[in-house]
Amino acid sequence: MLKKFALLAGLALAAACSTVPITGRRQLSLVSDTEINSLAATQYREVIAKGPLSSNLQSVNQVRAVGRRIQNAVETYFRQQNASDQLAGYQWEFNVIQDDKQVNAWCMPGGKVAVYTGILPVTQDETGLAVVMAHEIAHAVAKHGSERMSQGLVQQYGGQALSQVLASNSAATQQLALQAFGVGSSVGLLKYGRSQETEADHLGLIFMALAGYNPDGAISFWQRMDARAGAASPPEFLSTHPSNGTRIADIQRELPEARKYYKPR
Repeated sequence: MLKKFALLAGLALAAACSTVPITGRRQLSLVSDTEINSLAATQYREVIAKGPLSSNLQSVNQVRAVGRRIQNAVETYFRQQNASDQLAGYQWEFNVIQDDKQVNAWCMPGGKVAVYTGILPVTQDETGLAVVMAHEIAHAVAKHGSERMSQGLVQQYGGQALSQVLASNSAATQQLALQAFGVGSSVGLLKYGRSQETEADHLGLIFMALAGYNPDGAISFWQRMDARAGAASPPEFLSTHPSNGTRIADIQRELPEARKYYKPR
């Protein structure tokens, strides 16, 4: 009986899968886009309300201009693949949070993007900013937040759909959302695993290239990040993120593919 139950549970989880665009990786998906986009929008409003938002119009305009170009590139790509339904419910927003201590940016499900002023000296220009924003948008498009939340549902509730947990325990659902989005983490928002970071690098290169930004700029950006981190960077085996050296090597291997999509503007 237990074996039969385990088999049925395994089959149910196998059916609850989706496919990441471009890479084709199969991922666990127990959370609907409608549910996670709604949760993300709520979390985003709370973060933005706490702010403070930057009043530097030059920075704000640059972030929004780069964001719109990448948004248009992503939407065009999905439309050409007859997969626009995967972006259903997206309501894009691009904001700049005034915090010079956080070298960070993130994109929640549904296209909710924030860039911290602390990362702008490292991005330096539009291409560097495109590296960061395309990477973060790739996390959302690849549904990494939904994947993390689905993994949390399996660990805590045996693979129940989010709608079932919502009906019985909204507080637990809120906690799952916080974990999926990384809200409250001492290292910032959206702390993903190594495989998801590598996948976002891959997709991000293609999205920035489609938006007319030279993907080769990703190498110089991560070299600047590596120089900034220096001895403070933890050993790779202690980090959920790939080391900057590993990341740069992976990007160099993926550049030939990304260059095929690049048309300078």
